[in-house]
Order: sequence, then structure tokens, then C-alpha cells
Amino acid sequence: MRSVTGLRRWAPAILLLLCGCGSAWAAGADSQCTPRFPLQTGVRNGWLGADAAYSIPLPGGLDVWIFGDTLYGKRRVVDGNIPVMVHNTIGISTCREGKWRIRYFIRRDEQGHPVSFFAAQHPHTWYWALDGFRSENNLWVTLLCVRLSGQASALGFDTCGTDLARIDSPGPNPLAWKIRYFPLVADGAHAYPSATAVVVGKYAEIFALDENDPRPLIASRIPLSGLGDPQANLEYLARDGKWRKGFDPASAKAVMSPGISELSIRYHLRLKEWIAVMFDPQAFSSHILLRTAPSPTGPWSAGQMIYTVPEMTPGTPRYDKDNFCYAAKEHPEFEHGDLVFTYVCNTFAVPKLATETDIYFPRAVRMPMPVDRDAEKP
Repeated sequence: MRSVTGLRRWAPAILLLLCGCGSAWAAGADSQCTPRFPLQTGVRNGWLGADAAYSIPLPGGLDVWIFGDTLYGKRRVVDGNIPVMVHNTIGISTCREGKWRIRYFIRRDEQGHPVSFFAAQHPHTWYWALDGFRSENNLWVTLLCVRLSGQASALGFDTCGTDLARIDSPGPNPLAWKIRYFPLVADGAHAYPSATAVVVGKYAEIFALDENDPRPLIASRIPLSGLGDPQANLEYLARDGKWRKGFDPASAKAVMSPGISELSIRYHLRLKEWIAVMFDPQAFSSHILLRTAPSPTGPWSAGQMIYTVPEMTPGTPRYDKDNFCYAAKEHPEFEHGDLVFTYVCNTFAVPKLATETDIYFPRAVRMPMPVDRDAEKP
């Protein structure tokens, strides 16, 4: 579970307190549905809530949903401040004749115990699976490496790199998918491409939050023809506006400043603009912003506040003083001239999760498209 800047707040031992693209897909999707994420209680494999909720359209009218720290079982269980969860799961949704359906998938090991869908490739780490993209018949997913902090730290965890997962010709049953893992950026960079990903022409562009102040968003890309070895073919956008070989955050251009570790950047063909949906990077903000740009690398508008989450708004039925919300991102495949996005709310009082089941799952909002073409450019 993530922080106000998009990194999840939970590690296995501690609640962590850390301050194809866009509408081009919508033409082939059924946009009559607004996504919903009902909890599945009372069953052994029950899906009981999660965060992240990036969506990627697949052929045949399917959408794959990538979920983060996922509660599971017959009922929510919290042992002290430690929820029973796995670090990532998958959902597959359909929307046919206006009827929404989603199936959740939790992997199990040989002994039948629930495990993360994307298996950690480094000792003593786990993955927060984030955004993804399609190239040819393959699905690619960005994987942020995370580990418990080895130092006295209020955060309790460190990021430790980015890898990519490739699924060849993903079908409707994720438990049958064959996953290959590719290294992308090694530990130590303190900026790891994972925040959002889009295909732009012949490239997959993947954005990263630079963890050093002022915490800007920076851009990397991989030619689609070079996905056989993503690490060797990685490039970054330098301060001079040119794409350079490799990945050097210290020399990278600030695409947004401040940035956020989780957002969506999607193209809108009708508007002929790129749209970013994200929480205000200000700590503990209740505001979701929309920004526009002529290119995914900017220049981006300063940000138009489009939504205030009721879970953090005193006087609303869903408000609780312990709530915090994050993980805002857009899902254009469900739009028809309007805007659809999701967000997740969590609680600082972790034991509440066991009894208050009206939080900690993605909530979808559908609203008129609020593009402000006169927003000030940074």
C-alpha cells in the first residue's frame, strides 16, 4: 500500500508512511461500463481489496487489471498492524452489452499457499507491479523492486530497482500465463521507470519518479524493436531535450516537478492531447489533478483540480480522520467523451481494515471531461 506520492505504505512488518495508449484503445472497447471492484468474501480464494489498479486493454474485449498489495481469504485478517496479503494480483474484466464482470486471480505455490502473481527475482525483495503496455502479441508490466530497509528509517522500506515482466499472447486465464522477467534499472539509481508506461510510435516510454528532491518525474524509453534486451536498449530524456543511451537520473530532464510515483499518462485522439491523471503531489492531499500536454514528455500544464475524494472530506458519509487516498489513474477504454478514473483509500489505523470493508479497494469515478485548455504552463 502506498504513500501520498504513490508508493505503497505497507511492508510485511510495518505500516509505511512515505510522504497501446489512451483513447486510441477506446474505439475497440465497450465503453458502457463503469468499473467496479466488489470484494469476494467467504471463499478460500476470496479477493478482499487491493490498490494500484492500472488497466491495459487486451484483444477480445478483455482488460487486464494490475493490483497491488492484495488482501485475500474468507475474510480480512489483520495481525496487529500486519494485514494478511500478497504483494500483487491480477484481474480480468469484460464489459459486454453494458454488463461489467471481473474475475480476480491469486497464484498459489506448490503447497497451496497464496503468493504474489509476479515472483520476486532478487533475494529478500518483492515487487509492486504497476503499469504496462502491449507490443505485438505480448504484454509487458513494470515491476518496482522493494525491500525492507536495512537502516533505521521511518519508511521501513527501500526501492531497489525496476524489472519488466513479459507475457506472451496473454489469454483470459492469467494462471496459465508464462512470465519471463527482464532486468531494466539496477538498485542504486533512486529513480526507477515504473510510474506509468505508454507506447509512442516505435517506442515504449516509461516514466520514473526521481526520489531526490525536488522529486521530478523523468522519462525513459525502449525501442519496440529492442524489447528483446530492454536494459541494453534503454534511453533517457536528458536536460538538453535529447534522448541519451542508458539511464542517468542526475542528467535527466524534469518532465514534471514535483512528480509522483504513480499516475496515468494517456493520449486522447479526439482532443489531440495527452492527459495525466494523478493525485496532487502535496503530502496527504485529497485532490486529484488533471494535466495536459502536446507530448507525453511535456510541457505539462500546471494541473487542474478535478475531484476531491469524499473519504478525506469532513462532513461526507465516507470521511474518516484516519483515511488517506492515493493511486489515481485514468482508464480511457471505458470512456465515451467523458473521463473515467480510479483511486484507492487506505487507513492509518490498520486494524480497521478487518472490520471496515468500505475502504481499500479501487473506486471508479465517471465525470464530464474537464480539460482546461487555458491552464498555465510551468
